[in-house]
Amino acid sequence: MPKILIVGGGYAGFYTAFKLEKLLAKNEAEVTLVDPLPYLTYQPFLPEVVAGSIEARHAVTSHRRHLKTTNIVAGKVTNIDHANKTATIEVAGLKPYQQQYDQIVVTAGAVSRTFPIPGVADEAIGLKTIEEAVEIRNRIITNLDKAANLPLGAARTRLLTFVVVGGGFAGIEVFAEMRSLVSYLLRYYPNITFEDTQFHLIEAMGRIMPEVALDTSEWVIKNLDARGAKIHLNTQLQSAVKGKIELSTGESFESDVIVWTAGVMAHPFVRNTDLPLDERGRITAFPTLQVKNGEDVVADAWTAGDVSAVPDLSGGGVGGFCVPNAQHAVRQAKLLARNIVASLRGEGIVEYFHKNMGAVAGLGVGTGVFQYKKLAIKGFIAWCMHRGYHGLAMPMWERKIRVFAGWFWNWALRRDIVAIGATKDPRLAFSTFASRPAK
Repeated sequence: MPKILIVGGGYAGFYTAFKLEKLLAKNEAEVTLVDPLPYLTYQPFLPEVVAGSIEARHAVTSHRRHLKTTNIVAGKVTNIDHANKTATIEVAGLKPYQQQYDQIVVTAGAVSRTFPIPGVADEAIGLKTIEEAVEIRNRIITNLDKAANLPLGAARTRLLTFVVVGGGFAGIEVFAEMRSLVSYLLRYYPNITFEDTQFHLIEAMGRIMPEVALDTSEWVIKNLDARGAKIHLNTQLQSAVKGKIELSTGESFESDVIVWTAGVMAHPFVRNTDLPLDERGRITAFPTLQVKNGEDVVADAWTAGDVSAVPDLSGGGVGGFCVPNAQHAVRQAKLLARNIVASLRGEGIVEYFHKNMGAVAGLGVGTGVFQYKKLAIKGFIAWCMHRGYHGLAMPMWERKIRVFAGWFWNWALRRDIVAIGATKDPRLAFSTFASRPAK
């Protein structure tokens, strides 16, 4: 049977495998998916995981549960030699090995894009994984616990100062959810006032959320400002060494929680392949999702999602290419699977075309924004639209049900305020008191 190797199990990889299982006849092809994580992370829900509105496990979808006939390899592809149709795979506990394939699908996704700003690599935390979202939540609640025991002063202020870098959708959503979470938690900390907590979002450009109209973005700024969350426009982070934030405006303050959301880049692993890349490190592609080298098709190589430079035929893309978001990744994956099957059967393949369906963002419980062309909806209705759209967009019905049920119980029982930071060192309690042989 032809062997199809899928590199990456995010939106694009998961949905490509899922669709191939539905389209391929029995024994028509063998599909293998390689990813170091055993699940797909639904990234639009990460801000709500931070806020505790969604249980962390419910924001991910298991590969093994929902991919019935795909071979799942819990490892990572470190090199692709497409000229010889060989991939190098590393699995924990095993020596790296070579795997042959007939068709390859590279859907390795993206990672946080950072700049060489002093202190960022050591102090900041991204928002691309479920583990990062859980850690941000744990830090926020732990800081409140610590601050509640301290007198007024610099140490207490540092614990109660929260910083987000980047004013795109991810940055604004997590910033608003963090503010919403802390505002809610204050009822349990009578010796911490609203005025004691400080929230700063740092954005280098002159506006936030470029996906929405300017007046909508200005409404978001005013809404957050009224809630005690300050946005610094036209401001660059110059240093975060040891948690001391220094801005290009001359302002300076300290923080223990610095969240970096200032952009993404194609997964750097693709530089270890012989596949053609553009100047931004993305795999170049035709609208058919075939990998391209100049004007030539790279035979038996496909790509989709954030790791790829796919032309946006609707004319709405940035620089002529599809922007890196879930809307495109999911739809590209489904078309990619159909095109692979068509190519195996000698049938015609089609080009990817998708018009943007608008942008919707949650800004904490009860507040949101929606933008489609000139139509803008703000407030509670937009928040309901945000939850409705993303709740239904969550892969698999068992996941959708868990998410909607979680929202219901949060409404009925109020927000969960527990943080389990001990997972970072789960053996500490046992090893501290465990009996040891006498020396």
